[in-house]
Amino acid sequence: MSQLQETTERHRFDIERLARHLAGHLPGFAGPLIVRQFQGGQSNPTYLLSTPERSYVMRSKPGPVAKLLPSAHAIEREFRIMRALRSQGIPVPEVLLLCEDEDVIGRAFFLMQHVDGRVLFDPSLPGVAPAERGAMYDEMNRVIAALHGVDVAVAGLSDFGRAGNYFERQIGRWSKQFRASETEAIAAMDRLIDWLPAHVPPGDETTVVHGDFRLDNLIFHPTEARVLAVIDWELSTLGHPLADFSYLCMSWHIPPGAFRGIAGLDLAALGIPAEDEFIRRYCSRTGRSGISHWNFYLAYNLFRIAAILQGVYKRALDGMASADNALAAGANAKALAEIGWRYAAKAEP
Repeated sequence: MSQLQETTERHRFDIERLARHLAGHLPGFAGPLIVRQFQGGQSNPTYLLSTPERSYVMRSKPGPVAKLLPSAHAIEREFRIMRALRSQGIPVPEVLLLCEDEDVIGRAFFLMQHVDGRVLFDPSLPGVAPAERGAMYDEMNRVIAALHGVDVAVAGLSDFGRAGNYFERQIGRWSKQFRASETEAIAAMDRLIDWLPAHVPPGDETTVVHGDFRLDNLIFHPTEARVLAVIDWELSTLGHPLADFSYLCMSWHIPPGAFRGIAGLDLAALGIPAEDEFIRRYCSRTGRSGISHWNFYLAYNLFRIAAILQGVYKRALDGMASADNALAAGANAKALAEIGWRYAAKAEP
């Protein structure tokens, strides 16, 4: 989420109809209702709903279920995982209402608490003092380690996904999603689709995974290096924690600019830990002696991001994308796939 704007034409809906629904289903709701849309967000449109007494955040699917890819834009799962994790001490907004009746605004949606804080997009954290940068990176590390330590059964999430074979299933899923949204041949994606299933590291683990854990999906305290809320749980499931953690570490391997990375920057001067130190802290917090097959995890995540961006690009062509810059995603998908193949080519056997 980022700056607010008027609701885009393709995501407008009948505000009065929504207000009537909320008046009948959301305790304490009282209009009049003002709706603005957060800029950015390539998948599920996100809105700020303001009333004289309280503000809410609404997440919706980008369109009716009949027009979406299978299993995509799963806001119902977002609602469930956030409710479960809040009870386990993970910082997430309080969820308030789920509506799957498409007659209300034309698509399913849910409401959650509006958390006031800092949403930061540039991982170099411009304007932040070096000591605070380091503290914020350590806080990200702490929160993702805590997430991976949640007892799935105690949280009531044993059926939130399948245990085991996570990488095989995810590679298959994103390969299919990529093929379903493919608009032109990308040689690096073809190679990764063939290479990844044959090089999954041995061993298996299952925890709750966020699926998109990164700086701009965190809301930091306005003045402290403390995460108040982790947001955007659309891709969450039960899966391998190292898929989740290595995704967070993508920043160290992507140059600044279009992909908002920190590769090549003077990290020591910025106060940002080197990747090996960041990995060491995570291992310490999660009881690991270290992480092998790191290049596989990097290749896998770059492949996955490329598949997601290709889906964004296809939705843009179809007039269904949530962000106005979605047409640029096609070029980004190809570029990230090529970086991913470079890591695959140098991965350990």
